[in-house]
Amino acid sequence: MKTRWVQNGIFTLVEDVSVALTPPEQGFYWIDAGIEDLELLQPLFHLHDLAVEDCLSEEEQRPKIEFYDSHYFIVINSIRFDDEEIFLRGLNLFLSKHVIITVTRQKINELRALKPFLWEEEVNSADRFLYHLVDLVVDNYVAVGDRIEAKIEKLEEDILVATKKSHLNEIIGLRSEILWLKKVLVPQRDVIGTLGKKDLRLIDHQLQKYFGDIYENAVKIVDTFDTLRDLMGNLREAYQSSLANRANDIMRVFTALTTIFMPLTFITGVFGMNFDNILGLHVAHGDEFVLAFMGVLGIAMYILFRKKEWL
Repeated sequence: MKTRWVQNGIFTLVEDVSVALTPPEQGFYWIDAGIEDLELLQPLFHLHDLAVEDCLSEEEQRPKIEFYDSHYFIVINSIRFDDEEIFLRGLNLFLSKHVIITVTRQKINELRALKPFLWEEEVNSADRFLYHLVDLVVDNYVAVGDRIEAKIEKLEEDILVATKKSHLNEIIGLRSEILWLKKVLVPQRDVIGTLGKKDLRLIDHQLQKYFGDIYENAVKIVDTFDTLRDLMGNLREAYQSSLANRANDIMRVFTALTTIFMPLTFITGVFGMNFDNILGLHVAHGDEFVLAFMGVLGIAMYILFRKKEWL
């Protein structure tokens, strides 16, 4: 756990977390904690039992915002995409007038990327810290959406060039992850909407307009993932169509080869009958003539099929 006094975007480490109980003359305190630190933080800052219970729960928490007398409890989800799998990591926030507590189980990239923004913007309040953090989280969803779209386009190209069985597994896996994300995006959008629209005493009224801008981006992200879901449906249809076309091509080749060998098989059958009075049976070099005729016939039929693009 790290406790920082943030003044105009400048961080100062604080050794004793209890110092954060007293409001500073300027700035605010940011306590970056893990799940195990809640045992100490709960009695100090009077964190609500239900909020702490949600943090300690092993089950995945849906994004939400809860209002208590001295603080707000906010749950949002950070996103990470490594080209193979999408990961969501819960980010629990306790917001009061002069303290913001972030509680996480794993490292959150947005928390590390946040510091330069706080310094550049000279952030001096906990609610503005919350704004920049939520903005970064939403921007990451936009970036992940772009990467998923690029992956879908590449997968479509691969399917059109050479369809493989592994493509179907990729389609099913990616589609299920997009549907799973949709279940998270809608409540997260609603949480951001609450921060931007509802009259909240711990968030500056002017700052709520900026949360409204993030909300618009969150709405666009939900629409984007709706589009990605539809694209996955189209991609599956393209996969099935490619398989059908491939099967048709194979059948066309087999049909053409069968057609070429039909007259050759007929000639072989005629001259293979057990009769003595077959025309040309006793002619000198007759076998060579028949074999040559069969070869010319087969090649002529092959050229004809190629010209008509049946092969």
